[in-house]
Amino acid sequence: MITSVNRFILLFAWTAAAAAIAQTPPPATPEYGDEFYRPHSGQAGKNVVWVPTPDELVQKMLRSAKVTEKDVVYDLGAGDGKIPIAAARDFKARAIGIEYNPEMAELARRNAKRAGVDDRVKIITGDIFESDFSEATVVTLYLLPDLNYKLRPTILKMKPGTRVVSHQFNMRDWEADETYTEGYRDAYLWIVPAQAAGRWTFKEEKGEWLGTADLSQVFQRVGGYLTVGNKSQPLLAPTLTGDQLAFSFVDPDGQARSIRGKINGDNFEGWLRLSTYDTKVTGTRTALPK
Repeated sequence: MITSVNRFILLFAWTAAAAAIAQTPPPATPEYGDEFYRPHSGQAGKNVVWVPTPDELVQKMLRSAKVTEKDVVYDLGAGDGKIPIAAARDFKARAIGIEYNPEMAELARRNAKRAGVDDRVKIITGDIFESDFSEATVVTLYLLPDLNYKLRPTILKMKPGTRVVSHQFNMRDWEADETYTEGYRDAYLWIVPAQAAGRWTFKEEKGEWLGTADLSQVFQRVGGYLTVGNKSQPLLAPTLTGDQLAFSFVDPDGQARSIRGKINGDNFEGWLRLSTYDTKVTGTRTALPK
């Protein structure tokens, strides 16, 4: 039998439990933004939707680009500023984000200040297709394939050696120098190549003529022929990484030789590897490709 005392105890216990449930916060859900602006993943932007890049992938993208304190990192479509902030905070780089949405740009500025890196992070409210990012040594992207492709001509005119990292989307037939996956997300790294195509004349340190190379090029892939004396031969294992050109060949004595060095406009400076030592070599581009 439930007495009045027991009924009172049960009512008190039920009331206390209900109060405790009412004060229990709901299960945590991912939230972005602050008290002034709260964007949501998937919200529409200019030609894209905003989806934040996971922290682990941000770190991997910046590490793959070998970001250091000497770099200037531009994030095209900066969103809430996550990538510029990480570049400044974790890699000590100077970082600039370009963001079209004014509210999102303001949020990114507040996030940079809260992270204590607003002295090294600048957020520009603007259009990535109208903004000048030519000073960048590293460019990061999380756009769409068509936008990457639209940006490609501008990127290819940047200083050779500039590193470009894209979350999820590639550059069509410009093959990435490196591709990797974090979780279920892909990322791509390109190194802007120098313009190497054309006819080059190479000389050894003492001014002795070494040979003439006719180089062809598709993005960072190079090939061609070297003429030494009256004999022409294909270049062996040619590579172009940024402004660094290297290839091997066989000299008139049948010995393997290699040349490696830096392209600077129409000039080349580097080294010729002989059997046991290196000697300086220079090159001049004497004709552009037809």
